[in-house]
Amino acid sequence: MAISFDKAFGVHPHAMLIRSQRAEVLASNIANADTPGYKAKDIDFASALKAAKSGQMRGNSLTRTHADHLSASTQLSSSETKFRVPNQPDTGDGNDVDVQVERNLYTQNSIEYQASLSFMNSKISGLKKALGGQGA
Repeated sequence: MAISFDKAFGVHPHAMLIRSQRAEVLASNIANADTPGYKAKDIDFASALKAAKSGQMRGNSLTRTHADHLSASTQLSSSETKFRVPNQPDTGDGNDVDVQVERNLYTQNSIEYQASLSFMNSKISGLKKALGGQGA
């Protein structure tokens, strides 16, 4: 009987990839908080996850050398990265980054990434026990 990693891990591998890319976008917002004209961006997590689960991601992709191999790619399409509606009025330089909001979103994203990582670790541990014949 073959082990289906898609069934075993569920949505978590896709979620971790998107959360990783979202962390980069949020970090870029924080880094550009003082850049005149910079507009805060974010990733629409729901649509990005839907695209990832349906295999519509693009960018770096792995070469399939056998029909049974899974296809994979590592980048979101640009439609999932959007400009955020500003929470604060324009300060005169065109920059709409609110550093406190960005830090809070970054922290929340990090916690959600860690939750998926913990889930994946427990699933892998369970699979190793099952393959090794050890009792749970």
